[in-house]
Amino acid sequence: MYDPFKVVRDFEAALCEYTGAKYAVTTNSCTMALLLAVRWHTSRTDWIDTSGGVTWCEQGLQISIPKRTYVSVPQSIIHAGGKPEFRDEDWSGVYRLEPLPVWDSARYFTSDMYNGAHVTEFPAREGIGIDKVKFVTPFHGSMMCVSFHASKILGDTQGGAILHDSPEADAWLRRARFDGRTEGVAPKDDKFDMVGHHCYMSPDVAARLLLKLSVLPMNNPPLPNDDYPDLSLIEAFK
Repeated sequence: MYDPFKVVRDFEAALCEYTGAKYAVTTNSCTMALLLAVRWHTSRTDWIDTSGGVTWCEQGLQISIPKRTYVSVPQSIIHAGGKPEFRDEDWSGVYRLEPLPVWDSARYFTSDMYNGAHVTEFPAREGIGIDKVKFVTPFHGSMMCVSFHASKILGDTQGGAILHDSPEADAWLRRARFDGRTEGVAPKDDKFDMVGHHCYMSPDVAARLLLKLSVLPMNNPPLPNDDYPDLSLIEAFK
C-alpha cells in the first residue's frame, strides 16, 4: 500500500544523520515545534530537579527568553501553558527557553549540531555582533527546535523539527503533532487519550527538504538576527 508519509520519515532520518540527534520530529513550523517542546515539559515534573530556577505563577511556569526575538515564541509559551518572561541577551543562532531544556535554533542549522562536537569558528559578519561563534556544549537531554522557513539555512515554504534524544518524548511528540492520533492506526481503531495539534509536516515539503539537505554544506554560520522589537513592551505579553 502506498504510504505518502514515508518521505517524512526518510527526511527525519536524514535530519538525525546530519545533526547528530537520536530523534527528529518534524512539524509544520518552528513555532509549533517550540509549542510542543514546551508543552511536553510543562505537563511533567521529572526535569525540574536538574534544571533549577523553576518559578510557577498563576499563569503557569515562568519561562525566560530574550526580549528581542520572533513574536511567535512567547505566543507558543502561552499556548503551551507557560508565562513568558523577558531578559536582556545578545544572542546569536540559538538561545535557551530557561529553565527548560528547550532551545530555539531557528537561525542556526549545521552538521552535528546536536552533539556540539562540531566546533567551528565563523568570522564576524554584518548582523552578528561578536567576532566568533562557538557551540561546544552537547545538547544531550535537550530539545532543539529548528526552522525550515523559506528564509532559513535549510528552507522551503514552511516547516520545523524538534531534535532530541528521548524515546518517551518521541512517542508523545509524534501523537501531539497528529491530532492525538497514533501513526498508522485508523481513527476508528485508535485510542484517544490526549488532546493533540494538527501540525505535522506535509509529504511534499519533506520531499523538497530531503533533496535540499542532500546538498547542504556541512558548516553553516548562524543567520544574522532580524530587527526584532522589544517584546517586553508589548501589551499582550505583560
